Amino acid sequence: MSLTGKTVVVTGGMGALGRVVAETAAARGASVAVLDHATKVPDGLAERLGANALFLGGIDLSSPAEAEKAMGAVKAKFGRIDALLNIAGGFQWATLEDGAADSWDRMYALNLKTALNASKAALPFLLASGAGRIVNVGAQSAVHGAAGFGPYGASKSAVHRLTESLADELKLKGVTVNAVLPSIIDTPANRADMPKADFARWVAPADLAAVILFLASDEAKAVTGALIPVTGRV
Repeated sequence: MSLTGKTVVVTGGMGALGRVVAETAAARGASVAVLDHATKVPDGLAERLGANALFLGGIDLSSPAEAEKAMGAVKAKFGRIDALLNIAGGFQWATLEDGAADSWDRMYALNLKTALNASKAALPFLLASGAGRIVNVGAQSAVHGAAGFGPYGASKSAVHRLTESLADELKLKGVTVNAVLPSIIDTPANRADMPKADFARWVAPADLAAVILFLASDEAKAVTGALIPVTGRV
């Protein structure tokens, strides 16, 4: 699953999952653009990605204008965009009874609007690629509702519908659109929130990155509109 000669954009690329996806893409030969709302590049990440990398920090992808500006900068640097990996997002547990109403807006902005705006901004370049790829990160917990998961689950369910509708829209235009649906990802933040859990049952970032980059590869050209559970042993 070589990515040699391809330019891959990773949103949320400075986060726990995004940086692993970016590093794996670079190891497979891709030029990698790392986009993030954060401004500080994690220690050692630039060195691990190498010379064919671009870092764009302080990007608010909930803004269509900022998304367009960011994708334009990637095109100016590398001359092309072949794959967009929408890793940017967030989680908030909130019940309707006790939670703030704006938690719904926040989850939609972080999870849906970032993917929506990044996809729309990158689309002209993905179409020009001739074999464009969009991979979104949904959530297994959005398949069925549960207490406290209303805002998060609704926003991720919207990502699932975005994936399916955009895949159908683009199926004759050479761009595939798929999503992975992880359960609990083994990140430092999740370990801190659930210190008594069995971390071995969770999904390792490297394992999730492997599925994401398969969907971004030429080998996955026949797969579009798929919502793929990646649940470990949860």
